[in-house]
Parts: sequence; C-alpha cells; structure tokens
Amino acid sequence: MYEYKFHPEAEKELKKLNKSVQILFTKTLKKILTSPELGLDLGKKNNIDLSGLKKMYFDHKRYRVVYQVLEEEIVIHLIAIGKRDKMEVYEKAGERVEKWTCTKKN
Repeated sequence: MYEYKFHPEAEKELKKLNKSVQILFTKTLKKILTSPELGLDLGKKNNIDLSGLKKMYFDHKRYRVVYQVLEEEIVIHLIAIGKRDKMEVYEKAGERVEKWTCTKKN
C-alpha cells in the first residue's frame, strides 16, 4: 500500500468540501492507495501539460482528484481536488506540479 502526501492547497480544498463529499473522497483515496493504476492518465488539457498525472472521479463524477504516483518512493502526491468547472482543477494541478511542496500525511 502506498503512502500519500497532500499539496498544501489540495488539503485546503478538501477541508472546504462538505462532510459527505469528504467521506466519498476518503473512499476514493483508499482505492488510489491500493491500486493507483485505476486512475485515468492525463495528458494535455486546454494547453495545460498534465503528463505523468492521473485523475480519479468521486461523488458521481462531480469531483475529481488529480494525483501523481512516485513508484520509487511508494508515494501518491495528491495535487488538486475539485470540480472540472472551466478546467479549474486541471489548471491548479498544472501550476502546483511545477512548484511542488507538500506535507506528509499517514
């Protein structure tokens, strides 16, 4: 099973979601940690290079989590959490992956 790290902004996004959506995220996170390959590969989206990142939907595809698998560290980096509205979650992920700083969560 993988460990995970939140990008600080992704952790804030999670805390802003209502409790029922947070519970659905937690279930999705468990799936990611046991089988990260289940996520869909991202490439270029609206001129945002998300190569090497994956996404997984939750809450009936209303939300998605964008993450990166680091096999050598056995770590999942949780980069962005949110709705697809106007590609916002992908724009945030693209910006954050460039200046990655994260806090470890167990």
